[in-house]
Amino acid sequence: MKTAISARQFHGRLTNLPWPRNIVFLDELLPKLKGQILFWWIAGIVTPNFLLARWLGLPRQGGHKEAVLLFTSGSSGEPKGVVLSHHNLIGNVTQFTVMLDAGPEDSLLASLPFFHSFGCTVTLWYPLIEGTPIVTYPSPLEAAKNAALVEKYKITVLLATPTFLRAYLRKAESEQLRSARLVIVGAEKMPLDLSEKFFERFGKRVMEGYGLTETAPVVSVNLPDPIPERPGVTVQPLYRLGSVGKMASGIAAEIRHPETNEKISIYDSGMLWLRGPNIFEGYLKDPKRTAEVLHNGWLKTGDIGRLDEDGFLYIEGRLSRFSKIGGEMVPHEVVEQKIIGALGLEGSERRIAICGVPDEAKGEALLLLTADPIEMDKLRALLTESGVPNLWIPKRSIVVENIPVLASGKLDIRGCQELAAGRQD
Repeated sequence: MKTAISARQFHGRLTNLPWPRNIVFLDELLPKLKGQILFWWIAGIVTPNFLLARWLGLPRQGGHKEAVLLFTSGSSGEPKGVVLSHHNLIGNVTQFTVMLDAGPEDSLLASLPFFHSFGCTVTLWYPLIEGTPIVTYPSPLEAAKNAALVEKYKITVLLATPTFLRAYLRKAESEQLRSARLVIVGAEKMPLDLSEKFFERFGKRVMEGYGLTETAPVVSVNLPDPIPERPGVTVQPLYRLGSVGKMASGIAAEIRHPETNEKISIYDSGMLWLRGPNIFEGYLKDPKRTAEVLHNGWLKTGDIGRLDEDGFLYIEGRLSRFSKIGGEMVPHEVVEQKIIGALGLEGSERRIAICGVPDEAKGEALLLLTADPIEMDKLRALLTESGVPNLWIPKRSIVVENIPVLASGKLDIRGCQELAAGRQD
């Protein structure tokens, strides 16, 4: 790396980072460019795009050439470098533009990090390309300051993850989010209890979406149901609780058997495969792993999902978060939610996690990682009473100091597996 773009204050915090010689400090540069910014802002309004591109000497090549390099979260292993092309970004921005249908009164809070695909595409490239106003803040973790910005600038679209919404519940006042017409979350599964608490506090229904770094990232999102033009007129629903919404235009989906890859009914649970203009070009210098997930333009998402008769997509979990017990696929996330509900563990911090461990009798068994001591006999009784199948009830638990999570709030699956493996001897 030859050049870094940063801010003087941020640079001072990372004293151990091997900074390159050439550092551009935006906080020092921007005040000197006010005249140029004004000039090009006016030029951008009155000048055709092709002339602007010629004046600025912008390259005409784009297409499938690399535009952005992002890395996966690494929740289930080593992070992978995801190569997104100009074609991918323009395609996904176009898809999101159609879905959001923003008006002149709309604005976005842009506090998600750009190294996260959601923040990169939706809060950087989308507003740059479409001209939607944004208000920026460097950290989504500071909920009080973010909420104050929403209130001050009357922001209408709030983008977050479930982890960041928990922070709003702790630190934001109910009236501060009054201007928001849309609250969209992604990156991790939205717990039902969190959605309900957010609605009770702020009066805003949370719209859950779905995407992957490999899909640039937006695949689907719930949206408010349209209002009929007149009584008696039927409208297509755009929101369904428990789903991740309808897929963006231009995306095709197939459901295949997780083991044989044979195509099955889209209404049955199986491996979700996707195809569209937003599907990435491949993993950086890793043709082997690229070949494992890309086949004839189709992306193997690694997620178990299904669709309903109205086209709503349901994600039941990562394949890596299922255990095959006695021939049955048991979803870890569903079991976790059942345990949370049975024990009343709803809160801002993750206190439990389910792992699959080897079992001589049935091939695999569920192990409960817990940050608090739990009476397993009591838990089994509660789960049985609530109708949880016996096969889904963990037989053992181990107490750990903390449940491993990533900076984004996602469960660190690899960290959990290492904890479980370390306690099996």
